[in-house]
Amino acid sequence: MCSHHNLAVLVSSLVSLSDESIAPTPTTQQDAKTDSGDTESGNSMQEFYQLFQRLLVITLVLTGVIFISVWIFYSLNIALNYLIGACTGVVYLKMLARDVEQIGSEKTSLSKTRFALFMGVMIVATQWRELQILPIFLGFLTYKATLLVYMVQIAFIPDS
Repeated sequence: MCSHHNLAVLVSSLVSLSDESIAPTPTTQQDAKTDSGDTESGNSMQEFYQLFQRLLVITLVLTGVIFISVWIFYSLNIALNYLIGACTGVVYLKMLARDVEQIGSEKTSLSKTRFALFMGVMIVATQWRELQILPIFLGFLTYKATLLVYMVQIAFIPDS
C-alpha cells in the first residue's frame, strides 16, 4: 500500500507543475533504515529509488535522441537551446524526487523552488537574444515525455 502511495505521489507530482500540499507519509530513506520491523517502508523506498532511476535514464536517453535529431533537422543553436531546457528538466526532476523523498520526516509539503528554477530559466531566455524560448520550453518538457514513455511501457510490458 505504501509503495503504491509513494509512486502515486511521484507520478502525480511529475504530471502537474502545481505545488499542492500532499499528506505526509513516512517515506525517507532514514525512516526505512531505522524502522527495521517495517519492511514495507523499506520496499517502498527501494521501489521509489528504482522508479526515479528509471525515469532519469529514460529522460537522458530521450534528451540525447531529441538533441541529435534537432541538430540534424534544424541547427546546432536550436539544439543547444533545447539542451538547456532538457537539463533544466533533469534538475527539476531531481529536485522533485528529493522533495518527495523528504515528505513525512522533515517536510509536510512540496517545495516551490522547483517552479522558481523553471521561471528563472524562462526569464533568462526572454532577456538573452541568443536564447529561444520555444526550444527551451520543449526541452524542459522532456521529463513529461518520459512519463508518457514510462506509462506506455508499464501498460504494454507490465513485468518490466
